[in-house]
Amino acid sequence: MSKDWIEMTRSLSGGLKEMRGGAPDVMKAFSTIAQAATKAGALDTKTKELIALAIGVAVRCDDCIAFHAKAASDRGASSEEILETLGMAIYMGAGPSVMYAAHALEAYNQFAEKKAEPVAAAG
Repeated sequence: MSKDWIEMTRSLSGGLKEMRGGAPDVMKAFSTIAQAATKAGALDTKTKELIALAIGVAVRCDDCIAFHAKAASDRGASSEEILETLGMAIYMGAGPSVMYAAHALEAYNQFAEKKAEPVAAAG
């Protein structure tokens, strides 16, 4: 079964916006944590997104996979880096992670292909 990971991130964004409006203090605090955790330091932001993708696979979170596959693609992760990351997720999460690793690879491929598409001229 194939999922439209790009559409998943679009549709989830509406619910997240509603959460920001309905629970602003909680969501602001979460955003602060996310910004602090993903800020480049000893690890660059791409590496941190690869770690997040692996965790998304290991905990079996499709939504996490969608957003972190997009972020990894946006930060220039290569297919080889994605596959090695998924190998670690499988190692740490066993059989169920194999299935979710296939989801993560599909998600990354969709975002990487979209990123490679030429932008149409406005007219």
